[in-house]
Amino acid sequence: MNLSQTHRTLDTIWRIESPKIIAGLTRMVRDVSLAEDLAQDALVIALDRWSDHNIPDNPGAWLMTTAKRRAIDHMRRNKRRDQKYMEIGHQMELFKENEHWDGEIGDDILRLIFMTCHPSLSQEARVALTLRLLCGLTTEEIARSFLVAESTIAQRIVRAKKTLSTGKVPFEVPTEELKDRLTAVLEVIYLMFNEGYSATSGQHWIRPLLCQEALRLGRVLAEIATEEPEVHGLVALMEIQSSRFKARVNTEGEPVLLMEQNRARWDYLLIRRGLIALERSKKLGKALGPYTLQAAISACHAQARTAEETDWVRIAALYEALSRVSPSPIVELNRAVAISMAFGPAFGLQIVDELQSEPSLKGYHLLPSVRGDLLVKLGRDDEACKEFESAASMTRNEREKELLMKRVEEIKAAKIAKERL
Repeated sequence: MNLSQTHRTLDTIWRIESPKIIAGLTRMVRDVSLAEDLAQDALVIALDRWSDHNIPDNPGAWLMTTAKRRAIDHMRRNKRRDQKYMEIGHQMELFKENEHWDGEIGDDILRLIFMTCHPSLSQEARVALTLRLLCGLTTEEIARSFLVAESTIAQRIVRAKKTLSTGKVPFEVPTEELKDRLTAVLEVIYLMFNEGYSATSGQHWIRPLLCQEALRLGRVLAEIATEEPEVHGLVALMEIQSSRFKARVNTEGEPVLLMEQNRARWDYLLIRRGLIALERSKKLGKALGPYTLQAAISACHAQARTAEETDWVRIAALYEALSRVSPSPIVELNRAVAISMAFGPAFGLQIVDELQSEPSLKGYHLLPSVRGDLLVKLGRDDEACKEFESAASMTRNEREKELLMKRVEEIKAAKIAKERL
């Protein structure tokens, strides 16, 4: 394995393992900023050693062991924390390099989420910190996602970590404040899942392990907050969405869109679990919230035996309800797709055209992508090609870029074939 291959492999390992490592270190040092620095130290050591040697059998355990040793060295150097070091040392055993790592990492990650969702942080800071610590995105990737300057995101993250440190925010799942922080925590878990379901950047369209972790955390939260319908709604949404993973990419790792997926490959156990969670949310008798409404939309797709049997009229109605409960340009874009499927592409295009002046969607690749799809259905192929090319230039995900350019090639090839007849 050459140096560049090692770096690519390590980057993939880091994206998978860094949330667990940072969460575990935060439990040790009680400082999320220091925990991230220590984790980065372990990464630097791995870059140096793994370029000359084979990658260990359990790279996550290796990184965690190295990071923990760095943490203990730090505490040893800090005389004021000698007593704390002794207490932790008595309670903890270091992992061996090749030992299977199966400690209380899930609990640690949930504690980290509650910590980063403290009311002292703004919503923007929580989102940036989540994407950085839990989803493994770089500052540049986060900035591109939110269409703001990289320096702005960097400042948000630095200020957020400083606020948590100076405020001595506890590393715990609160009991009394649980309900107050629940909305923010659900948002973070949802954000985690979405990054796994459709990766912002990189060579892979999906990151299943990130989705699995988000779903697992959602299930844990559902056991804690049993009377909160939106917790069950989010679990239902993630269960049903997760059921499509095997059909969501082909053997080459290329994206397969929902309407083209082989539904026999869907995981119907996950669908059943999702439908049960959805019913549990509804039975609590409260007004349907955004996660429950989205789960109901996913259920419509899951219950259709074929793409043609999808109840698009019901989906359009659910998106209308969602737009009232949680209005946003992205919800409106999804509603436009549903309306186009239910009542015709011209109706959907009218909504999409109105969204083109929306500032928050400037640079959002799915807007021209959806518009291109609607233009194809209306026979306006030349315009559609321009929209797909525009969308391809905006996305940072290589697989999605390939898919969009493939659409352009197919449209042009069909046009040439038609002209030859």
